[in-house]
Amino acid sequence: IFTHPPNLVTKVELTISCENLMDMDFFSKSDPVCALFLYTPDSIWYELGRTETIQNCLNPKFSKKFVVDYYFETVQRLKFSVYDIDNDSHDLNDCDHDFLGEFECTLGQVSFTSYAVEKPLDSMLLLQVTDTRVANFEVSARGLDKKVILGSCDPFLEFYKKSESGWQLAHRTEVVHNNRNPVWIPFCITLRSLCDGDLEKPIKVKCYDHYVNGSHELIGTFKASLAEFQCFNEQKLRKGNYKNSGVICIRRCQMEKVYSFLDYILGGCQINFTVGSIAIDFTQSNGVPSSPNSLHYTSPEGFNEYLHAIWAVGHVVQDYNRTKMFPVFGFGAQIPPSSEVNILLFLLNIGGTLQNKGPFVNVILCIVGVVQAYQQCLPCVELWGPTNLSPIIKHVSCFARQALHQNLAAEYFVLLIITDGIVSDMDQTRRAIVKASHLPMSIIIVGVGAADFRAMEFLDSDDHLLRSPSGKAATRDIVQFVPFRKFQDNRVALAQSVLAELPDQVASFFRAYKLKPPNLTDVPETTQ
Repeated sequence: IFTHPPNLVTKVELTISCENLMDMDFFSKSDPVCALFLYTPDSIWYELGRTETIQNCLNPKFSKKFVVDYYFETVQRLKFSVYDIDNDSHDLNDCDHDFLGEFECTLGQVSFTSYAVEKPLDSMLLLQVTDTRVANFEVSARGLDKKVILGSCDPFLEFYKKSESGWQLAHRTEVVHNNRNPVWIPFCITLRSLCDGDLEKPIKVKCYDHYVNGSHELIGTFKASLAEFQCFNEQKLRKGNYKNSGVICIRRCQMEKVYSFLDYILGGCQINFTVGSIAIDFTQSNGVPSSPNSLHYTSPEGFNEYLHAIWAVGHVVQDYNRTKMFPVFGFGAQIPPSSEVNILLFLLNIGGTLQNKGPFVNVILCIVGVVQAYQQCLPCVELWGPTNLSPIIKHVSCFARQALHQNLAAEYFVLLIITDGIVSDMDQTRRAIVKASHLPMSIIIVGVGAADFRAMEFLDSDDHLLRSPSGKAATRDIVQFVPFRKFQDNRVALAQSVLAELPDQVASFFRAYKLKPPNLTDVPETTQ
């Protein structure tokens, strides 16, 4: 299962308030507390924490904040339970405590409501992204001590932040070899990692002389306030004629606000999710849908690999689609009675049983609507070919191009293609992807069945940027390919793997175009 490195996890802060709570006490008002629970993979509710108890209040505004790790690629179910506390017992099931009510939601639902969501308890959740500022450093030194008689020194720096348990390593520079006056490569570090966002918090810097065997020798250390400091060796301070072990120069420390994926979501950016190979692959290689050997065959349990992929990914992304309308396409099908092979078809125009006449599924349970459109379409088409991906990529690119021309970080498009076969129009697909790399758009390909997917892995191009047949390189990697067979029995892991790269693709694209979240209250972008 995909896991995030701890320093890459987005932290969000939840603030709770309630209105018009029930009064459960006879001679005073209720004394409410709110407990937050997270639904775990083991199907249990785990208490993450609880607010303070507010005495005699039916409209509490709790000061205690909940800080939660945010993962876009998983459905994080939360439950907020409010109790009237009547004694000192920590057990919420104590018979003296009165249960006032609760509600459940996902963290994705909270994040997509522009800071607030009202629930049946007449409660309100306020969500804020924790500090996403970064510090851009340029650091040099001069006159460092040399630790060997022959030769110079090979210095590097370590930056530490002050924590409750002591000094914690936050960043290590590269080694500059054979140089007592080094200039280190500029680097960037989050203020949360360096000083917990507190500009007054001390930062310790240690300068070492590097040894290959790992027994690095300390040159000196200092506590920085982002200015020029002298570098001292504490053992040498005892010597009366000791001045310093060199000078460390903070040549530049510029603090900058870096917008995260969640900043853009909170700021009003909508993820337009196009279920692309629902652009379902209706080519003959899938097998006749009535045959148990077909990838389109619906088992007695009601699922096939296409449906598994739709459910796994759809349940995550539906929280980020404001309209709850999902375009559903297919390709490679022959449509009776004309037997015309349709390169790009709208599924709802085939089924004929739903009232919608456009390419969008719009029902209360939107992912259920996608599944219904797919199931109703199967009896109405004849599987044919070829497996052409470029038409659907070009189609979605048109909408993404229109959004980019508005010069706002308001929309980002995700195309999901579920296919079983080798790409028939590889050159055209490469050209379409390279062009789409300039747009607010990502492409997810889920390969079903046991086919040879080397062409899909080539399109993914994790190690290098994809190039068109003419040699033109993509501006960024926008394709994520995942073979379904690796996650046959783990729908959660499938969604995590498929969606893991998407938040960074969204945020990095808008940052590259210097587009701010459209509705987010801004803070000063840079400070020196």
